[in-house]
Amino acid sequence: MNKRLVSGMRSTGKLHIGHYKGALENWLKLQDEYDCFYFVADWHALTTKYMDLADLQNDILEMLADWLALGLDPLKTTIFKQSSVPQHAELALLLSFITPLSWLERCPTYKEQLKELSNKEISTLGFLGYPVLQTADIIMYNASYVPVGEDQQPHVELSREIVRRFNYLYANETFVEPQTLLTQTPRLIGVDGRKMSKSYNNSIYLSDSEPEITAKVRQMVTDPSRIKVSDPGHPEVCSVFYLHEIFNTEEVDEIKSHCKAGKIGCVACKKKLVKVLVEQFAEVKEKREDFLKNPSYLQDVLAQGSTQASKIAAETLEKVRNVMKV
Repeated sequence: MNKRLVSGMRSTGKLHIGHYKGALENWLKLQDEYDCFYFVADWHALTTKYMDLADLQNDILEMLADWLALGLDPLKTTIFKQSSVPQHAELALLLSFITPLSWLERCPTYKEQLKELSNKEISTLGFLGYPVLQTADIIMYNASYVPVGEDQQPHVELSREIVRRFNYLYANETFVEPQTLLTQTPRLIGVDGRKMSKSYNNSIYLSDSEPEITAKVRQMVTDPSRIKVSDPGHPEVCSVFYLHEIFNTEEVDEIKSHCKAGKIGCVACKKKLVKVLVEQFAEVKEKREDFLKNPSYLQDVLAQGSTQASKIAAETLEKVRNVMKV
């Protein structure tokens, strides 16, 4: 059997192109090389959305439709819903007994999120304990690898520390220490120049229509020093060129040279980006719409995957309970 990996994504609804480049593109490659467990992290979504639950179930289906439309295959991977495997919560509780509070408070993403989401009341036990639940998610399936972006590395390292502490306290090599599999693309820049994030309302979604993509790209900041088309440009400071580098590899060298020589204007450059994004994700958009027309199929995918995951989770919990004598 191939080595096992596990990863999940908070169920916050439809996905943007940053999700694709930052995670899902990697997931698609890995499903042919590893024994993959990919889960819809609906409990993790509650850490910031516990007061706004009206769209929670629909968000789960929206995200799953994007996964399948991009090419995740339920016949190759185990795709399941976190809350359908309650052992995740039980293991997180047991791990919380041995996890020092200081380990959680020093987590950089915790501090960053408190600052970024200052408009939400997230000073809660659930939000602080996010990495403990994440650790339970990973080690539940004795996964050797976790595909993540650079921003999630501290969480995986914390998982490794918790595993080491557990194994030391109970003199039992119950769990393996998970290793990271980094994605090649860092966080994408959104239409306002900040990182692409739903929280900032600056995302280009996989489901966006051509007019929606056009409107978003139109507002992106290019080279502020260019006044006329003939002025030499500086593509290294342009958010539009940044996306060309990632999504338009065939034309990027030509665009770069023409920009520097003042042979292409910012409006024309933006039109090229719109064309590339529309063409690249046209089939994905069509497929996701078809999946959303058949919600019972989406529910079946999650149900079958959750059944498979639950069998392994039950075995893991029995082993942990024996070690902890509870």
